[in-house]
Amino acid sequence: MSLSRELVFLILQFLEEEKFKESVHRLEQESGFFFNMKHFEEKVQAGEWDEVEKYLSGFTKVDDNRYSMKLFFEIRKQKYLEALDRQDKAKAVEILVNDLKVFSTFNDDLYKEITQLLTLNNFRENEQLSKYGDTKTTRSIMLVELKKLIEANPLFRDKLLLPTLKSARLRTLINQSLNWQHQLCKNPRSNPDIKTLFIDHTCTPSNGSLAPPPVNLPVAAVAKPAAYTSLGIHGPFQPAVAAPNAGALAGWMANAASSSSVQAAVVTASSIPLPPNQAVSLLKHPRTPPHAPGMIDYHSPDHEMMKRLQHAQSVDEVTYPTPHPPASWSLEDLPRTVCFTLHQGSAVSSMDFHPSRQTLLLVGSVNGEITLWEVGSREKLVTKPFKVWDMAARSLQFQTAGFKDAISVSRVAWSQDGSYVGVAFTKHLVHMYAYAAPNELRLHIEIEAHAGVVNDLAFAHPNNQLCVVTCGDDKIIKVWDLTGRKLYNFEGHEAPVYSVCPHFKEDVQFIFSTALDGKIKAWLYDNVGPRVDYDAPGHWRTTMLYSADGRRLFSCGTSKEGDSYLVEWNENEGVIKRTYTGFRRKSNGVVQFDTTQNRFLAAGEDHQIKFWDMDNPNVLTSLDADGGLPSLPRLRFNKEGNLLAVSTVDNGIKILANAGGIRSLRPVDGPSFEAMRIPIESAAMKGGVESMTRGIEKPRLLEDIDKTKPWQLAEIADPVQCRLVALPDTDNSSKVSKLLYTNSGIGILALGSNGVQKLWKWARNEHNPTGRATTNAVPQHWQPNNGLLMTNDVSNVNLEESVPCIALSKNDSYIMSGVGGKVMTTFMEPPPAAMSLAFHPLDNNVIAIGMEDSTINIYNVRVVVVNRILRGHQKRISGLAFSTNLSILVSTGADGQICVWSIDSWEKKNAVTIQLPAGKADVGDTRVQFHVDQIRMLVVHESLLAVYDAAKMDCIRQWCPQDSLSAPITCATYSFNSQLVFATFYDGNVGVFDADSLKLRCRIAPSAYLSQAQLNGGQSVYSLVVAAHPQDPNQFAVGLTDGSVKVIEPSESEGKWGSVPPPMDVIQNGRMASSSANSSHNPDQIQR
Repeated sequence: MSLSRELVFLILQFLEEEKFKESVHRLEQESGFFFNMKHFEEKVQAGEWDEVEKYLSGFTKVDDNRYSMKLFFEIRKQKYLEALDRQDKAKAVEILVNDLKVFSTFNDDLYKEITQLLTLNNFRENEQLSKYGDTKTTRSIMLVELKKLIEANPLFRDKLLLPTLKSARLRTLINQSLNWQHQLCKNPRSNPDIKTLFIDHTCTPSNGSLAPPPVNLPVAAVAKPAAYTSLGIHGPFQPAVAAPNAGALAGWMANAASSSSVQAAVVTASSIPLPPNQAVSLLKHPRTPPHAPGMIDYHSPDHEMMKRLQHAQSVDEVTYPTPHPPASWSLEDLPRTVCFTLHQGSAVSSMDFHPSRQTLLLVGSVNGEITLWEVGSREKLVTKPFKVWDMAARSLQFQTAGFKDAISVSRVAWSQDGSYVGVAFTKHLVHMYAYAAPNELRLHIEIEAHAGVVNDLAFAHPNNQLCVVTCGDDKIIKVWDLTGRKLYNFEGHEAPVYSVCPHFKEDVQFIFSTALDGKIKAWLYDNVGPRVDYDAPGHWRTTMLYSADGRRLFSCGTSKEGDSYLVEWNENEGVIKRTYTGFRRKSNGVVQFDTTQNRFLAAGEDHQIKFWDMDNPNVLTSLDADGGLPSLPRLRFNKEGNLLAVSTVDNGIKILANAGGIRSLRPVDGPSFEAMRIPIESAAMKGGVESMTRGIEKPRLLEDIDKTKPWQLAEIADPVQCRLVALPDTDNSSKVSKLLYTNSGIGILALGSNGVQKLWKWARNEHNPTGRATTNAVPQHWQPNNGLLMTNDVSNVNLEESVPCIALSKNDSYIMSGVGGKVMTTFMEPPPAAMSLAFHPLDNNVIAIGMEDSTINIYNVRVVVVNRILRGHQKRISGLAFSTNLSILVSTGADGQICVWSIDSWEKKNAVTIQLPAGKADVGDTRVQFHVDQIRMLVVHESLLAVYDAAKMDCIRQWCPQDSLSAPITCATYSFNSQLVFATFYDGNVGVFDADSLKLRCRIAPSAYLSQAQLNGGQSVYSLVVAAHPQDPNQFAVGLTDGSVKVIEPSESEGKWGSVPPPMDVIQNGRMASSSANSSHNPDQIQR
């Protein structure tokens, strides 16, 4: 729970104890932290409908979700019926027009029926309202329904119960604060006279006499007014017995110097690993930014932001001793070998490596051009010069500016999944491209984002929605969705915003921003304003970055005077944890930096690259990369940290690598690696003497690197070769028919063939700090508190022939599933019989339902209406998938057809038949899933895997079972980043394929993940379904025929499933390599 939230609870308790009833409920509503059900009940029973809605508005709005909508509808309907019952037709019309009209857009027929009640002398003449009783009774009945809706509404989660507190807790904390203030007095008196809380307490010296020793003030130092009586144990805050904690420093530590620029800070003894003799010196210099907002904590889902992040001046810097573990790294881990130079042609302004394709480098230049390089082959794949895509759509200010030739790239960035590219320019614009491997950048959208320079751009995932965050000289931060719609507008900086750093902690998304006045602010995705306001070292241009694991926060910047600062922040205490040294005194520009491997920092300065170990403030090593670097080179690591790109003075990019990086750079087709080596060696020899005299470490030569080993298919046959965990379950009576991860990645949901749904959740603890699915911890089998199973109605259903289906809403709030055609969903009437389900990507209330009769129903779960019925298949629908990029719905059926439907008009746009291998009958279900680029799609049939271009409906790749994977396919899915395909087979094997080429990278045998009991049992056990983790590209789960579920990850030593196969079959050790390129012996088949 955050500190600001806890403070509100303390104030609520104080107000309750002092009998400030109206203030209590006003604070409950305005804070939104506690919903007082008793107060709500009283207002409903009294019929104070305006007060009821006003109180509710602090927690939810009408259109937040279906629970909220039904909640407001029931209240307004009751208000309307009571007006009719009083024969107050004028009031009823007012309620109908002002309050109930909003629901007509969701169910116009219901609104018309309600309107017709005005024509009746007594609305009880309506058959559905014939049993309407008196007002008091109906309010009580309605109240039961309202309470159920509130308890089920996720927006009220954790807001219906108050924490257990000892009485007068706020007074106790104030007294503890006064005690500490008194103990810190230079001349403490034995009987201090405390007259006010508005300023810090100090004792006046007593005419030069020796000060008595510090004393503890009595708890009653702040007397409670006798006019107020305590609520006692009957109040909502029940007293709790707490063990005394003598070491706890609770309360707000105030700075005694009123003229100081720093104010109160929250200090907890357990969070400061200092010996007692250092604790007092720390308390004398509490650090909190001026005018800082409320205290908030990363570990709360409500304000998970900062524990008062604040800046500390370097002379007073608070450092926290960190135990140094034994070194498990060496300088060999750093990419220090200069391999070659790429010639960009214009000065480099920004670079970013692809998140998973480690040799794919995106570069932005000062001439406005962006370039995509394949570093391994040194090939320039794509070049996009700057141009305005749609001048007519631009503002008049932009059209008349006349600065077309002066526009430069200020930032380029890949989205986290590598499917999009964002480009920010120095004038107004942001360009978005959709990336399609291997070398296609498609124009996606142009946004006129800011007035003036767009200084920075980054991708983020608020509410599981991919967005782009921008900032500019107009002092504003903006958040856009991929359609160009502005979602958030953050104002609060008083100077141009220089950089943004979106991040998340424990599922709470936030943004750091820095401005040219040196201010750092932090924002949640709401309209409350900045949560943190403090100063960056140098008070000018600063960039912030997290380490790759998201646990450590760093900033680097340069002051106007040219002094550079690289620091690590202690997020919990809000102070600078470590300042790194090694910069020269003055820089004519801004130092750029990057992090890698959760271990190293690198910055470009003084024509060099300087490296630091994150746990050591001193420079680890530096190098000049054989010369030719500018004074302040730009640099960027790839995600694995084995390559480093650095800009040069002659408009080029030097590529540096470690041993692993050099192996990744060796081209499969192209010049021999020996030919590459000669100029690099000579360059290193030429610059060696000068480098030594400057104290810069000489780059390693390529002779020191092992030669590349021939590619081999990874074979996993033993449990020790991978990591796995079996999900606990006491009932494995039915096979797992459907399996999926929650979108947050913290749980797995399985649907059995008997209609029973099971949910497993991973707990957040020291072994699993993220709380996400992992093989390092066993999850808990979650069950409702009432002990009832989550089950579908399977009465009169032949379970052996039924086709189960399941879909989960994007926000993980509810699911829909069906077995044998009957669909289960909460609070809603059953929709028509279903074989497959898919939620609309832009509206969780709309779902596409594939029917057994070959039709597709577009169904609105909120108003329980079938909006459209699509017809085009000949047999039952077995697969559905939406593409937001193409605005289409793709359906597959047991007839082997793939149909494409417009989601704007729901008209059929195209249809093709899958190309089955020769001799294969057109039987079995076909399923479909979109690639992250939302253009390519994976088509799965028991006899093939295929990749299609959905825009053209062309088959790009196809693979058929063969060799060691010759059994029919049971299921297949993309990894979350669409770089891999996980496929399961009837013989128990699991194949991991390269998603682009559909070549086999790794085969996992049944013996690797099945227990001996499963292997030796009387019945064959194999994987029926497979699901991919939504954040980890190498983790997947399989559901087995015996009802068990297992999560599988590669071994820690490997970290991934095999390696990318070569483009052609090669001979290894006198035999043909086991490549999946040959998918069929039929010459008429598509090449695969």
